[in-house]
Amino acid sequence: MASLSLAAVHLRPSDVASKLGNHQKPSILIHRKRLALSLNAACATESSSAAPEKPEIELEFIGPKPAADGSYPVDKAKAISGEKLLRNIMNENKIELYATYGKVMNCGGGGSCGTCIVEIIDGKDLLNERTDTELRYLKKKPESWRLACQTIVGNKENSGKVVVQRLPQWKK
Repeated sequence: MASLSLAAVHLRPSDVASKLGNHQKPSILIHRKRLALSLNAACATESSSAAPEKPEIELEFIGPKPAADGSYPVDKAKAISGEKLLRNIMNENKIELYATYGKVMNCGGGGSCGTCIVEIIDGKDLLNERTDTELRYLKKKPESWRLACQTIVGNKENSGKVVVQRLPQWKK
């Protein structure tokens, strides 16, 4: 971390006037010196306070049903690695997570209903391991299926891309 040290500058009008040869008013020079000192201090503070960028995870959410042209809709989002659950990222970006039943009967992210199922297509290594709750609710489901309310995106150090299939139970 950079440190900033400022020294007090004391200028007497008589000292300034003798060096200027009375071409400029001493008060203008003193004002310019103060301004230069304050600008230097502001620049040094700004550059030292700039925190290093945190790693980001890019997310792609594939829709459960194909469009008329046969392609699947894709929603995109970004998140700071290790800071949020997949469910929260989807909710904040208004990405559909629940089927009809889940919209009405979900537990609000407590891990007690099993309605926020997603499938991780790519980037499984960028997520946390399955929790005990997931092991209980998803014991007969494919290994790639996760509960969004239990899935932490990233680990604060990694970055990359995660591809998520929404509502995998609808996929045919």
